[in-house]
Amino acid sequence: MNKKLLITKANISNKKLRLQANEPITGLTQAEQILVDSKQFSFIYLMENQEGYTYIEIPEPIWPLLKESLTKQIPVWIHFNEEEMELTNFNEELVEVINNIRGNSNYGEEMVTKVEGVF
Repeated sequence: MNKKLLITKANISNKKLRLQANEPITGLTQAEQILVDSKQFSFIYLMENQEGYTYIEIPEPIWPLLKESLTKQIPVWIHFNEEEMELTNFNEELVEVINNIRGNSNYGEEMVTKVEGVF
């Protein structure tokens, strides 16, 4: 069964970007892939467990911190309460997705405009 977790807050501290999930991340492992939800204007980091995929939704208000993590090459971590895990290959995957979105009307004009405006 696929599940969705929302990133509700983010901050940069101790040389890492910490994305705060709205639910526990216990038992999840990184799938090291980023998708795009152009209707919700979100990036989706894939994680998985034995039951299926979990979509980590990173909405537009978090994007400026994503840009900062790219610029400063800061690792990205997800956390919920005391649980914390690095999202491996996050920055590399995000660069690929952003480069694919730029000027690509397949993502919708508004999504392209928003991504180009931030990144």
